[in-house]
Order: sequence, then C-alpha cells, then structure tokens
Amino acid sequence: MHQLLQHFTMASPRRVLITGANGFIAAQTIARFLSSGWTVRGTVRDLSSPSAIALAQHFAPAQAAGSFELVCVRDIKAPGAFDHAVRGVHAVAHLATPVVFNSGDVEYIIGTAVQGTLSILESALKAARRQEGDEIKSVALMSSVAAVRMAVPGPVTFTEKDWNTRAEAEVRELGDKAYGHIIYAASKVASERAFWEWVEEKKPPFAATSLNPCWVAGPPLYLPESPEDIPETASFIWKVFSGQEFPPGPSGHGTHVDVRDVARVTEWAASHPEIAGGERYIIGGNGNVGVPQAVADILRRAYPERRNIIKEGTPGEGYQPGYASDPNVFYLDSSKAVKATGQEWIPYDQMVLDAAKSFEAYL
Repeated sequence: MHQLLQHFTMASPRRVLITGANGFIAAQTIARFLSSGWTVRGTVRDLSSPSAIALAQHFAPAQAAGSFELVCVRDIKAPGAFDHAVRGVHAVAHLATPVVFNSGDVEYIIGTAVQGTLSILESALKAARRQEGDEIKSVALMSSVAAVRMAVPGPVTFTEKDWNTRAEAEVRELGDKAYGHIIYAASKVASERAFWEWVEEKKPPFAATSLNPCWVAGPPLYLPESPEDIPETASFIWKVFSGQEFPPGPSGHGTHVDVRDVARVTEWAASHPEIAGGERYIIGGNGNVGVPQAVADILRRAYPERRNIIKEGTPGEGYQPGYASDPNVFYLDSSKAVKATGQEWIPYDQMVLDAAKSFEAYL
C-alpha cells in the first residue's frame, strides 16, 4: 500500500468537497465517495432550491450520521468563494459549472466555467498552505471529452494528448449565432486550459487531475418528481422508453459513458493522487457508441409488452454491432483510464437498461 494511502487509512475519515453537488453526475459521485468510506461536503448555490432539497432528503441518513453535509456557495466566480468550504478536506472534486445546451449566453457560460475553476484552485491552495500540506492532497476538475475531440475528417483516434482547438474559435466566429453545444465545448476547453496553466504557474502541493467524460447517461441516483426534469444528457433514454419520437442523435457524437463510471473514476482519482496527479483521463469511449435507434432496439427486446409503445424505427440502423465505433469516423481511446483503474466501462446496453429500470416508476 502506498504511503499516502496509509496516511488516509490511519487518519480520521477522509473528507471530500464536491462542488455543484445537486447535479446528475454529482449525486452518483457523492454516493460513490460515501460507499468508499469518505465523508462528503457538497456545495450548492441555494440550499432552498428544489434540487438541493431533494439531494438533502436522499442523503438524510448520511447527514444524520455525520458523513454528509451541504454548504452554500452562491457565486462560484467570486474570489474566495470556496475558502470556507475547503477547510478540513483532503480532496476536491470540482463539478460546478454551467451545463446549458439551450442558451447562447457566451459570457456567462464560459466566464463562469473559467472563473469558477480558478476560484476553487485558489481556495484549495490557501487551505493547503494553511495546513502546511497536511490536508488537501487532490483536486480533480470535471472537464469533458468536448475539450479533447473535435469534428475532423475520419478516421481519427483521440487520446488525452489531444485538445479541441476549434471550439473557442467557432464561438468567436459565430458571434450572436453561437449555440449551446458549441458554447459548452468552448467553456470546457477554456476552463481546463485555465486549470492546467494555473497548475503550471502555481505548482500547488496537491495533485491536479482533469477528468474528461463522454456523453454521460445512465440511471439517476434518485428520480426527479417529473420526467421532464430528467437531466438532459440522460433524457433520450426516457424519451424512447416512453414512446416519444426519437430525439435528434446521436448524443455527444454517439460515444457514451455511464454516470456510475464517472463517479467511480472521480473517487479513484481522489484516492490515488500519487497516480492521477498531473494526468488527464478520458472516461468512457472504447466503443459504447449508440443512437436513439439503438436504445429502441434494446428496450423493445427487454420490454416486449411495450412494443406497441416504443417506436420501432428502422432496427439496426445508425450504429455498429456491439455498439462499436465506426471505423470510418473516430475512435475515442480511453485505455489509459481503464489500465489505471483496472476496470472496463459499463456496456452501452446495460447503461440503457439500468436507466430504463429506474424510469419504470414514471410509467
């Protein structure tokens, strides 16, 4: 066992700060940390928001046991915004960022992503220095594969060495016509570059890691009151399952990852700073490429009683056998994370079926 992990095991329970705690990815991430023996402090902008209340209700037993708490950080862009939240934590997972696909507010989305990242880093650095390096050991940024890959003629393979060098320029060129998905990609590029530039300049005493998941879907940790509130990245499964017309696809250029895998790798990075420090990790990929038609095919087989509800479409169209990557387009190589963590990704069909199982409550 590594010396650093021995320190974690022998000391008081490890505490992680998870920003943006009321998000889809964050909820599963909190559950993963708790099940791995961590105590969790989460930040939200408004403790009285419906999503924060639902989160607190779900984790009420953990809160009663003293292993979970929520704190308010109203403006993640503000200098010192996280100074109080980082006190006494051993790791930080920074998930708070605008995920808005239907907005063209470039300044808000990109500015918040960048300044929020710098704010948490500065607060972590102050805390690490105050504790003389005995507390914060790891800061992980939830970036995106949108900061890695871009639309280029195939076939092409993307790895962690690649950067999306087009998104920011496209936003500038489009001006007022810039749309949600391209703005989101630009925000991820800008915030991750700011992250690594800060690390290079400040050389903090903690490990810094960026996590770059594909299109994140799969089962929510708990269901929102209405299916209309299912997170956008996972809602395509519900739309097919409930018999709606197929949504435009493929989501995220077709390459998916189960939210539980994102949570798993985030906790792994915090628990293994001596390995993850200084690294980028693509999460998902190696296949797992699907379209709404694939979802329909999976669910019509699994739910024969719903075949008159789930649209048939054109079975088998638009995706490869085994949900493989199209060899003529692009391949997302996430073997680095698989090798580091020793675990493969949840398969595409299991991701779809597990999400549908949770959505049965809406039927």
